[in-house]
Amino acid sequence: MNENVQGESTASELQDRVTELIEQQTAISEVLRAIANSPHDLQPIFDAILDSATRLCRADSGALRLSEEGGLRLVAVRGDPLLVSQVWSLIPALAEKGSLPDRLAASRLPTHIPDFTAVEGDLRDDFCITVVNAGLRTGLFVPLLKDNEIVGIISLGRKQVQPFTDKQISLFRDFAAQATIALESTRLERQYRGAQMALARANRVATMGQLTASIAHEVNQPITAAVTYALAARRFLSADPPNFREVDDALSLIVKEGTRAGEVVERVRALIKKVPARKDAVAIDDAILEVIALTRTEAANNSVSVRTQFAEGLPRVQGDRVQLQQVMLNLIVNAIQSMSGVEDGNRELQISIDAVPSEGGVRVGVRDTGPGLSPESLSRLFEPFYTTKPEGMGIGLSICRSIIEAHGGRLWAIPCEPQGALFQFTIPAD
Repeated sequence: MNENVQGESTASELQDRVTELIEQQTAISEVLRAIANSPHDLQPIFDAILDSATRLCRADSGALRLSEEGGLRLVAVRGDPLLVSQVWSLIPALAEKGSLPDRLAASRLPTHIPDFTAVEGDLRDDFCITVVNAGLRTGLFVPLLKDNEIVGIISLGRKQVQPFTDKQISLFRDFAAQATIALESTRLERQYRGAQMALARANRVATMGQLTASIAHEVNQPITAAVTYALAARRFLSADPPNFREVDDALSLIVKEGTRAGEVVERVRALIKKVPARKDAVAIDDAILEVIALTRTEAANNSVSVRTQFAEGLPRVQGDRVQLQQVMLNLIVNAIQSMSGVEDGNRELQISIDAVPSEGGVRVGVRDTGPGLSPESLSRLFEPFYTTKPEGMGIGLSICRSIIEAHGGRLWAIPCEPQGALFQFTIPAD
């Protein structure tokens, strides 16, 4: 009889352990999913960690604070809705230097407070009293450390005096480690994106530098035209009698040419200035036509004819106009340069845009009649710092692919027969 009872007890314990492990595995999966889905936003990750920690450790609430110059800033609270609202309304958002959370974090060790009302000495400060008034009785605090530096603190609370078990404390330390990893991963991701944006801007500036003569020509044309119309207006005014109708026409043309020069300057300024990435509804055909205008003289100087083939009724795409123009600028300049050494045959650049309903967006193509792509260069074309040009940096195409992939599209290259290459990319529609 005793053996049967003992066997049933053992089986029940095993079942409970299996259930517990499944719950923990599910919680870990939820946190990892949050990290994967929110590489730039920590809030969903914090919420997932606190949700799992409060549930598995049988707590009523969980909170997370991050270090800043003035102390520890409360950034997330999860758990019992009433208790959460009391925490947000009663407990200070900033735990200042020297307060209870700050001193617990400074210890760099987990701290278990079985009963806040029984706290005595230095720990019983105004913050501790406020915690009690908010309805918390038992607390568990684990500092978040990176290379032994305090980056924050994560805590659990219970409304009743009910100490946490060693197993729950150990499990909560694992959740604290996940929070620290998420913080570091996001920091590195932001650092990488910042470096990539700086590199992309350097690439834009370098490319615009190559087009200095082309840009100067584009600006000089409307200025020269405006001066010509101004001289004509003076002649019409000095006529006897003055021809005011012709003067008015000349002034209208001066305004038109001045606006045209201003638009060229604005396009150049937009492409090289340092601005944060933004997502808007972009008319891709208009954006590409602006880049074609900037590179028109460069194409003419290299005896390259440019043809466009744009489908009608193209949908707008969701993206950063400047970044998409940078991709086109790189592809067009690369195509023109690839054809500069072609002695025989036509030097023709064809730019096309068409809708791709199967991919839910548009496809842009840049085709040249240059020497084409060798199998070796085709396989390494988009690698950082790989280049076939003696003066090239090898970052242009790599940056282009990063930009397109960040927009949810893809960029690839195809050799053409009998010569030339075709670069294509897709962008999802708005």
